[in-house]
Amino acid sequence: MPSAVKGRRAVAVSVLVLVLVVTVWSLPAHGIGAGSAGREDVAATGGSSGGKIHARTRIRTAVQGSVASPRTGTLTPATAGNWTPPACWYEPAFSPKEIRGAVRAWRAFGASAPLVGGIGNVISEAMEHRYKDGHPYKNYNLSKQGEGMFWASVTNPNREDDPEATSCDRQPFWVDEGQTPAEPMAASPEILAQYAYEELPVPGTEIKMAPRGGSTVNLPTWVWLDKGTFKKVSVTASLPGTGLAATTTAEPESLRIDPGTADAKLSPATGACTLSARGGGIGEPYARGKAAQLPPCGVTYLRSPGPNATYALRATLTWKIRWSSTSGEGGSLPSGSFGATQRMPVQEIQSVNR
Repeated sequence: MPSAVKGRRAVAVSVLVLVLVVTVWSLPAHGIGAGSAGREDVAATGGSSGGKIHARTRIRTAVQGSVASPRTGTLTPATAGNWTPPACWYEPAFSPKEIRGAVRAWRAFGASAPLVGGIGNVISEAMEHRYKDGHPYKNYNLSKQGEGMFWASVTNPNREDDPEATSCDRQPFWVDEGQTPAEPMAASPEILAQYAYEELPVPGTEIKMAPRGGSTVNLPTWVWLDKGTFKKVSVTASLPGTGLAATTTAEPESLRIDPGTADAKLSPATGACTLSARGGGIGEPYARGKAAQLPPCGVTYLRSPGPNATYALRATLTWKIRWSSTSGEGGSLPSGSFGATQRMPVQEIQSVNR
């Protein structure tokens, strides 16, 4: 092979970085639905960015369990450390015919864009070297059409701006039907479970309080959540055509109160109100005659924020997370939390002694 051709292939990746054309072809869509209350339908398309062939995820999600209030956010891992679901992984993406079509698309691009067409030729040569000329694949593996797929890197659509999203930098590799690739970041039940973690439709943390609309200095404010206002919810993530599926389930565990000021006493003192053994709710509804009692979950403000001012009271619900899968694997994932802030006026009762 002429050294000039080898050199052109060697610089293909660096040249691509300088080009503002990041997606040149769109491969045929794979039919995927979102299931009930799942993600919107997404076509599995391919592209090339930075000299790497990549794909869009074909994972399908579906929600089990009712959500009492509209989804207003996603879970944030509540445990120590920097754990997050993976930003990228590998999954079956392209058939031999689709890989061949990608190379032809690059050739066509080179012919239709004279000013930068040379880049299309360089990239198509590099692709042919890998997928056609036997380094390591011969004739795009067309003889194995229907017997497996080329697995390619995909980016978690929830983490497209994550620096780790580009860490899955392998070019598409062949996996025979029914085989498990020797790649740590290949789609697995656990990766599906972690992806489903971010898809859990978290309801808003809408606490009930007494008295309503505000508090009074040195008088306790009762806080509670009825069992019926929040229930466990599950999301199943599946990868069509592989038999892989995992279900991630979130179950309410505790409610944490942050009064928005150091001039307050919490009940309990930690501010963490756990599930009640009676009825499964959190805290206890206020009843007449209990105004002077210390609530099982609540806050007592010791000072007013001042005229026309309020405190930012934040209620954060922690969810316990577990997962199971079609392979029999399962376990726990870091607890997740989601909260809401509301403005709390606190009045001070004035008294005159004679």
